[in-house]
Amino acid sequence: MLMRHAVIVAVGLFASGPALADTESQTTGQAGIKPATAAQGATPAHAAPPKAASTPVSTPASTPESRSAAALALSHEPTFDEGSAQRIRDAALSYADLAVRGGWPTIPTDAKFALGTQGAHDELLRQRLIMSGDLAHDKASGAFDQNLGDAVKRFQARHGLAATGTMTPRTIAAMNVSVHKRIRQLEASLERLQHMNFAFGQRYVVVNIPATFAEAIENDVVVRRYRVIVGKTEKPSPTLTADITSVVLNPTWTVPASIAKAEISAHMRKDPSYLSRMHMEVLDAHDRPIDPHSVDWSGTHTPNFTVRQQNGTWNALGAVKIDMPNSYSVYMHDTNMRNLFSNDYRFDSHGCSRVDNVRDLAAWLLKDQPQWSRAAIDAAITGGQHQEVRVSRKIPVAWIYLTAWMTKDQTVQFRNDVYNQDEQLLEATAEEAAFFSNAANHPLSAHMVQ
Repeated sequence: MLMRHAVIVAVGLFASGPALADTESQTTGQAGIKPATAAQGATPAHAAPPKAASTPVSTPASTPESRSAAALALSHEPTFDEGSAQRIRDAALSYADLAVRGGWPTIPTDAKFALGTQGAHDELLRQRLIMSGDLAHDKASGAFDQNLGDAVKRFQARHGLAATGTMTPRTIAAMNVSVHKRIRQLEASLERLQHMNFAFGQRYVVVNIPATFAEAIENDVVVRRYRVIVGKTEKPSPTLTADITSVVLNPTWTVPASIAKAEISAHMRKDPSYLSRMHMEVLDAHDRPIDPHSVDWSGTHTPNFTVRQQNGTWNALGAVKIDMPNSYSVYMHDTNMRNLFSNDYRFDSHGCSRVDNVRDLAAWLLKDQPQWSRAAIDAAITGGQHQEVRVSRKIPVAWIYLTAWMTKDQTVQFRNDVYNQDEQLLEATAEEAAFFSNAANHPLSAHMVQ
């Protein structure tokens, strides 16, 4: 039992310094640009210096197809695979070594940087980026030039920020998160993976909640990547493993009882025509329609009825639902508010995962069934008929919560702990470790840790 905590405790000895409440950067996207190799000493990542990104990540993507293509262009390395835990462990030890050597310097929040102009803090910025492996050691001096701008882009991409190369306030805030905080994020991510029992297949799907991206992985390579909208902070999406069993075209939406009680009831109290305007009907326990005016909309009781929204352009699930039976009753789906996918902050659902360009994902899920090509899916949706298409073979899916990870190309990634779950997990883990450590020294309970 104690061995499970060995790495976290060892790394935690290095990371026990202050600044665990440092301001974190805002989550904006998936990234896969490698940090540069340092000429000497241990660095958090050991990849060769990359070329500048050929596709500017800062360019707004105007269509589902262009958004998913831009996301995929960033990296084909999976966020989560069978080697993830070991790589996170390696990254944590590397960052711990960096902490022992003093960590990285702080960039003043009022520092000014401009390409081609000598600034008072340019060399400090270079030192900061060298310490995190985003800039090579032989670039330690000089004004803000293209090399430094490219290093800033690498840092931004690794932290889910738009890779503009401009030192924005959010970029400075992310740079000033301490190495101790970064180690804690790696510790929490490692702890989560050690408790996962996921059946990796030749094809599987991963939703990393803090990154707000979904990946379709085939033969250990990401072949599709999509922006997703996940749960609000007050209605967080759960972590889970399941199997995708079917794709539903033109789905209806059965409103969860909690939403019917808290939200639908409130709408009906203000506007009795709300249900008809939203193409919703009220059903009894036998799925028979009942008169909405006979329902108690006070919101004080648990609903003894079901509210269902008819399929169509108005439907909250959009045109596609991806079924993945699980104990949380959540799933992946389209939306009739697709403009939200253009937002950087995508924590706006009631727990389910809305998927950008979801028809493309549906086509990938059904690729073993030639009759369900993308053209056939589009035609069936246009026809408007509700239809459930079973996948020929169940596809594993994992919803994970990783605020820190390292991909196979040695790129270390960080995202916001939007749900504030990292510290809660580590505190619970430390309490458990302390309990078993004390138990090992007690004659009546020593057998528990054998």
